[in-house]
Amino acid sequence: MNTEFILWIVSLIAFIVVEAVTAQLVTIWFAAGALCALVAEVLDAPLWLQLTIFVVVSAITLAATRPLVKKMKSNPSVSTNADSIIGQKALVTEDIDNLAAKGRADINGMSWSARSEDNTKIPAGTEVVVRRIEGVKLIVK
Repeated sequence: MNTEFILWIVSLIAFIVVEAVTAQLVTIWFAAGALCALVAEVLDAPLWLQLTIFVVVSAITLAATRPLVKKMKSNPSVSTNADSIIGQKALVTEDIDNLAAKGRADINGMSWSARSEDNTKIPAGTEVVVRRIEGVKLIVK
């Protein structure tokens, strides 16, 4: 086994592993280029040709799959009914204390876990505004 063969095998494996870990189409094009360059190496192509094949195949696969990637990344997030309470007022029913990881607020007849946006303690009975939702917690101010 020569150096170029090992280079392309290691590159191919690395690109595939990165792609598998991220699952966001970030290195798949380079994996295809590395595979083609590996085939060229097995056929005894010179290094300059292997590198050229790697760059050209990577560029072609990138160009060919760009519309698909663009479409995948442009999917708008789907808003939920919970998003409709952002900006509305809620009533704190249990003291909000971020350090103690406690606090509740009622909004539209539903009780939610609540946390303060700026880490201030908010006593029960206070009217707050819902700034955002993180998981199942209201972030309020």
